[in-house]
Amino acid sequence: MTVVVLGAAGGIGSHVVDALLAQGRSVRAVTRIAVELPDGVEPFIADLRDPARLRAAVDGADVVVHAAAPSYHRWVQEFPSLTSAVADASEGKRLVFVDNLYGYGPVSKPLTEDLPAAATDAKGRVRTAMANDLEDRHADGRLDVVIGRASDYFGPRGTTSAAGEQMVPAAIAGAVVRVVGATDIPHSWSYLPDVGRALAMLADGPVGRAYHLPVGPPHTQRELADAFARAAGNDRARMSALPPWLHRLLALGHPILRELRSTRYQFDAPFVVDDGRFRREVGSFTSTPLPEAAAATVEWFLGQAS
Repeated sequence: MTVVVLGAAGGIGSHVVDALLAQGRSVRAVTRIAVELPDGVEPFIADLRDPARLRAAVDGADVVVHAAAPSYHRWVQEFPSLTSAVADASEGKRLVFVDNLYGYGPVSKPLTEDLPAAATDAKGRVRTAMANDLEDRHADGRLDVVIGRASDYFGPRGTTSAAGEQMVPAAIAGAVVRVVGATDIPHSWSYLPDVGRALAMLADGPVGRAYHLPVGPPHTQRELADAFARAAGNDRARMSALPPWLHRLLALGHPILRELRSTRYQFDAPFVVDDGRFRREVGSFTSTPLPEAAAATVEWFLGQAS
């Protein structure tokens, strides 16, 4: 089996490459620029906005893992056309689409795959539209689609996330960890190496379904930051939560905070993922314990700073 990973330099895509190699797969890693890749990986440089290069990138593949994404603030403008182009180029193959949980919108109970797509924000609606289009293509027999949905992630190579460069370096340094939303509400987190392993399992698992990728027990933002602090040799993290009124005010001049306003609901109420469908239908899965995951994350961030 030859598996092509689009977005192979990213936080998720790079871990998919690692997991596929561990399975003994033949892997082609598609990146926009030349990057260092593990031994045994076939490199392929392509701008996915170029239809000819995109088709060349997936030529000969049995499975395409779509882990590519535009910049966060460009999702609405660019993500649908990118995913449509990937689907066009992947006809006749299996397509594993890396999704998230935005499409459900605010929820008041654990998230399961049969919840309605009730997002009212633009990013959530974009996610829903892309998933619906891929499912329609699967139903029409144009390609085999399976969707893997991850929660907010952390881990080695995980920078652009709620538990990435805004949380880990501060916890390591003993500085104040500033977070959006409540500090002590349970939240399901996806550990990047676990995400990579789970998506690799979808390369030859069931198709025609969406799956929540396996997660460990939910942890509050404070518990997660404390785990990073302990891994760095500190007693615990110091935390400060950004209240809604101040978030609104600061977002006027801060692009990232402005983008995070639409998904703040995930951190103002419990946001807990039910991953039972994956474990029942795809296979058993042992999630990495938080202390081990936090230690690996801190080690990676320290390595970047040295």
